[in-house]
Amino acid sequence: MINCRLNPADIYRLNRIFEGYDGLGIVSTRDNKAGLVVVYVTPDTYPEALTIIQNAPFPVEVLPD
Repeated sequence: MINCRLNPADIYRLNRIFEGYDGLGIVSTRDNKAGLVVVYVTPDTYPEALTIIQNAPFPVEVLPD
C-alpha cells in the first residue's frame, strides 16, 4: 500500500487515473478533509503505481508507512 496526501479536490482525479489502469491499484480515502488516501497495490504493481503517483498532473505527497 502507498499512503498519500493531496488536495482533497484532487482525490477524485487520482481515483479516475487508477481506474484507467484497470487493476493496477485501488484508491481508498482515509480522511477526505485532510486529503489522505491509501493506494492498495501488490508487490508487483508497486513500482508502476508509485511512478504514476509521482507523475500525477497535480501534487501528491507520498507518506511513510
